[in-house]
Amino acid sequence: MKPIKVGLLGIGTVGSGTFNVLKRNQEEITRRAGRSIQITMVADLNTERAKELTNGECEVVNDANLVVNHPDIDIVIELIGGYGIARDLVMKAIANGKHVVTANKALLATHGTEIFRAAQEKGVMVAFEAAVAGGIPIIKALREGLTANRIQWLAGIINGTTNFILSEMRDKGLDFDIVLKEAQRLGYAEADPTFDIEGVDAAHKATIMSAIAFGIPVQFDKAHVEGITKLQATDIRYAEQLGYRIKLLGIAKRTPKGIELRVHPTLIPAKRLIANVEGAMNAVLVHGDAVGATLYYGKGAGSEPTASAVIADLVDITRLATADPEHRVPHLAFQPDSMNDTPILPMSEVTTSYYLRMQVDDQTGVLADITRILADSTISIDAMLQKEPEEGDTRADIIILTHQTQEKNVEAAIAKIEALSTVVGQVTKIRLEQLS
Repeated sequence: MKPIKVGLLGIGTVGSGTFNVLKRNQEEITRRAGRSIQITMVADLNTERAKELTNGECEVVNDANLVVNHPDIDIVIELIGGYGIARDLVMKAIANGKHVVTANKALLATHGTEIFRAAQEKGVMVAFEAAVAGGIPIIKALREGLTANRIQWLAGIINGTTNFILSEMRDKGLDFDIVLKEAQRLGYAEADPTFDIEGVDAAHKATIMSAIAFGIPVQFDKAHVEGITKLQATDIRYAEQLGYRIKLLGIAKRTPKGIELRVHPTLIPAKRLIANVEGAMNAVLVHGDAVGATLYYGKGAGSEPTASAVIADLVDITRLATADPEHRVPHLAFQPDSMNDTPILPMSEVTTSYYLRMQVDDQTGVLADITRILADSTISIDAMLQKEPEEGDTRADIIILTHQTQEKNVEAAIAKIEALSTVVGQVTKIRLEQLS
């Protein structure tokens, strides 16, 4: 059987890893796919570097359009990134009847509905295992392995940069700014880390997983997104004392009113396995009604871990290339005409528990005022920690953990607490999930 011919757009970190792993494991991959998979064209602006990386084993061009328009290319791997030219190239490849493999979570989170519809109409596949959690096969698990389940919720540490920073803050007791600089020096954080530290990257991935888990369109614009830039070492330390750890989580949850889709720092009980995922590692916890909780753990980025997912997609497409398009696994797990329009809930309607820290004047009656405000807002206290002021200091920290309540109730209570003359500055609010 003739080989499957692949065109690679971008031979950077993941692209070079894909080329190398495919070459190194060619025999094993061919045995699994049933036919040889060969990268025959590479498009990259730095053609000299591309030729060096491919060792002259394939055609190198500086115009990606030459790849997506080439009649002999069966599959296009898009590793350019971003929303602009990448979208145009993917849509051209689909229009030309070519299957697409992409690691571009930003593209799929914003334009996925349009891309998947075009692919469905053309009878081609768009595979994107590498777009979420690098080498962890979470897309296949959600789309195929858990297909018997009604997914209740998922929660993931899906950004290695922020997890590394939070791990260092906890281990060394340092503040965010200091650890960020160290992460950049070590190469864990980009020179411009905005997408990572502000939670955008994690929100792209959570959006994609929510669509597959619940059979809804990708709706990144409706996700609630918070990063870790405002986290303080003080709160990480207090969380530890209360038996919790703070992680940046991407959460998607099914509720009677709609879908919660949110990314934010979250307290998790320290005894949970996911709370002990450290450094740049990723993990996703998925709860299905039949299987219960399942945990997926591994490297969420890097050249060869991500290449592992890209090549797995190549093999899947090769196996199914001649199959009837109507009988392939749907892009978002559910049949396209069976997607539903369950609403994404605004953050004010989300129900969870909370960690509240406030600095107060060390006076009689302060705690009574605060607890009364919480009670008036129907907020029940689960645990409380009061730190005595240092010698010579007239202010103390009060930390309160609440039972579950709606976000709007907490916001209203915080506004009243901050208005008290005995409360100094703003109340720190961090959401809390038991993940049980």
